[in-house]
Amino acid sequence: MTSRTGTAEGSARARLVLWTLAAGQFLMALDSSVMNVSIASVADDVGTTVTGIQGAITAYTLVMAMFMIPGGKVGALIGRRRAFMIGCCVYGCGSLTTALAPNLPVLLLGWSFLEGIGAALILPAIVALVAGNFPAERRPAAYGLVAAAGAVAIALGPLIGGLATTYLSWRWVFAGEVLVVFGILVLARRISDTVAGERPRIDLVGAVLCALGLGVFVYGVLRSDEWGWFRPKPEGPAWLGISPVVWLMLAGVLLIWLFLHWEARLVERRRDPLIEPALLQNRQFTGGLIMFFFQYLVLMGVFFVVPLYLSVALGLSALETGARLLPLSLTLLAAATLIPRFLPDVSPRRVVRLGICSLLAGAVVLMAALDADAGAEIVTIPFLLVGLGTGALASQLGSVTVSAVPDERSAEVGGIQNAVTNLGSSIGTALAGSILIAALASSFLANLEQNPAIPAEVSEQAAVELQDGVTFLSDAQLKSALDEAGVAPEVAQAALDANADARLDGLRAALAILGFACALALFFTSRIPTTQPRST
Repeated sequence: MTSRTGTAEGSARARLVLWTLAAGQFLMALDSSVMNVSIASVADDVGTTVTGIQGAITAYTLVMAMFMIPGGKVGALIGRRRAFMIGCCVYGCGSLTTALAPNLPVLLLGWSFLEGIGAALILPAIVALVAGNFPAERRPAAYGLVAAAGAVAIALGPLIGGLATTYLSWRWVFAGEVLVVFGILVLARRISDTVAGERPRIDLVGAVLCALGLGVFVYGVLRSDEWGWFRPKPEGPAWLGISPVVWLMLAGVLLIWLFLHWEARLVERRRDPLIEPALLQNRQFTGGLIMFFFQYLVLMGVFFVVPLYLSVALGLSALETGARLLPLSLTLLAAATLIPRFLPDVSPRRVVRLGICSLLAGAVVLMAALDADAGAEIVTIPFLLVGLGTGALASQLGSVTVSAVPDERSAEVGGIQNAVTNLGSSIGTALAGSILIAALASSFLANLEQNPAIPAEVSEQAAVELQDGVTFLSDAQLKSALDEAGVAPEVAQAALDANADARLDGLRAALAILGFACALALFFTSRIPTTQPRST
């Protein structure tokens, strides 16, 4: 443990450093999930609509996506600990502003902008600070705990948000974040760090191209639900007869290509790039990034699909839904921390493959268990498997990416890694949602047409209505709509049965695409090394 690398001295101090960084990761991930169950309450409090709050969530995701890689570079320039603490200060100001927000513009400033900028500084710095405070052989356990803290926050977010909204106010969640930030800042003084001797200039052109490219691409993905992936939805915009999502994603890819071309040109001229293009030619590094992408695509897809089943199909409350997610948190935390502890020399590739297989098994078991008569208990075994798989991946991937490059580039690695996970999360949620709704609509129409109790004109009218957009409706919501329309009781019951069957078909289709993503990820596991990194 040399002073040059800032390795933590003593087990007590090492634990304190690790829990401080894990708390930062927990806080960043919590904001992505805690308010999803409180959207209606937030909208009422700040005098806006549900669409306005969903726009604020989208803007928060966009700000993080745009500034994650430049945020990693800032850490390399001013010091990782300093970037971490500045990010915490910005994030804390954003949380306080959000807690006191009287209207949507102030909410956007605090939640979407300030917290997004803070997260873009904090998350890459956490990756670099783990590398700087722990020797190579201890990093899998350290990265495992940090990653587990983030994933547990995603799982606990709906429960925390539901408790606060039910018994207090959503504002207390953000007020509590301010206190947590204060505690992190007090403890962060014990974190070791070194600042680079030479201060390279930041690549402003590259930062703009990178931010625009990632931002435009992610924005396109996030709007796919509303606009359609390729064919524009009714009432939605169309550019040359095609959904704007296609054009935005193409523009994002083009801007990223221009960014990489610009970075290569800077290297040729012996100037400082935002990221070293050679990093993306490193087989181990790109292998780790690909696994991060698939891990978060599947995890966030599951967190989109399963709460819908629990809350809409089964009618569970936000608190009950959150409680059903706890098995995932338990196995995730156990796998992420215990695998490095008891199997320190295990092959990372083997653990990653087993983790992917566990994710696949969880999706398949849940898909098979979905049934009209099934209850909430069917998610327990699949969630144990998904948590085990996610924890296994978390125990290895952080160490895999950082050990693939010199330690002085760990801040850049953190920026790229978190940009990829952000991209995976966005695509996973959007893809699962799109597949679910498409399968639901198709199945609902087919069920109506095949049911002799439903007149042909009702089926035709349903087809017209579905073209204007379909939602994932509970039985109570659909029954209320049918009663208002004055539909005959026998026809209403047939429609309710068709909707129940279609919901399950949509859920199965979404889980099937997530399972397919797991199977696809297995083809890239050969890039993961077979031996654990060691200090040199």
